[in-house]
Amino acid sequence: MVRYNNSEDAFVWLFLIIPTIFIIIGLVFFSYPLLGGIEVILPLPLFIGLILLGFGSFLNKDKITNKLKIAGWAVFSFYWSTQINSLYFAEQGDFINAFLCIIGIYVLFYIAYHEWLSLKRNEKVECINWIAGATAIAGLIYSIIELTPLAIWLIEIVAAHSGWLLNIFTGNVIVDGRYISYNLAHIRIIFACTAVQSMVLFVGMILPLKKVNKKRKLYGLLVTVIPIYFLNLVRNASITYLVGIYDNDFFNIAHNIIGKGGSLIALVILLLIAIKIIPEVFDEIINLTYLYKRKGPIEITIKNLFGEKNK
Repeated sequence: MVRYNNSEDAFVWLFLIIPTIFIIIGLVFFSYPLLGGIEVILPLPLFIGLILLGFGSFLNKDKITNKLKIAGWAVFSFYWSTQINSLYFAEQGDFINAFLCIIGIYVLFYIAYHEWLSLKRNEKVECINWIAGATAIAGLIYSIIELTPLAIWLIEIVAAHSGWLLNIFTGNVIVDGRYISYNLAHIRIIFACTAVQSMVLFVGMILPLKKVNKKRKLYGLLVTVIPIYFLNLVRNASITYLVGIYDNDFFNIAHNIIGKGGSLIALVILLLIAIKIIPEVFDEIINLTYLYKRKGPIEITIKNLFGEKNK
């Protein structure tokens, strides 16, 4: 059993105190909409955090990589603390997204805490290395596309393909840049409508798996990324069709209920397919849920608070 002295116990509480400070700073100083100057520099902590996680995940020097990943999670979580107000107000008071962002900040610091635990115990826990690599790969690909002209290019391609698909079945579809028009519908395709988030999610989960050969990785990507792109075209075309038939008042139902519900079901099915081909994905996800069993000082303290004595 590893023993912890008082100074180390105090240090561990920083993994709870710092995210709380970040959240307060984010709520107080990063209002919505963000000022132009602040919005320009915010990608800096985002990319620094992701790059640190990437180097920490793929280098082979254990103690250095642990420290890189701890720093990476801290910087990455600071970025997300600046997004709480934006997630709430940009989505017309979306409490769920803002709340999930706050919870996510604590989760990121909990993973950083387990990196510290691995450093102290001289252990290598593959699942926390995997999640760092997955976050770095998915985050960097997504952010590079979103923050460059690639985003506009991709939006217009998705709009063109979505309009083309709908036109096959209905006719009378007009595509102008990022806009699709059909009967009463005049739909603007935004970056979220490209399904890049879902595609990079699978890319991030599959590529960092060190024990999976290239052939299985490629197969796993082909059966997930390509179907996501085409299913997203069906989603966009269907929303446009429904709004075109019923009018713009039907948009929220078509987009938020039918569209998002269908996307969630499709992602779950594709995840099951990916797990069938690459069961290591499932293993890493499950192992993350077992981190609490490592019984570090945070877990011990929580057990003591609830009256359960540490054995």
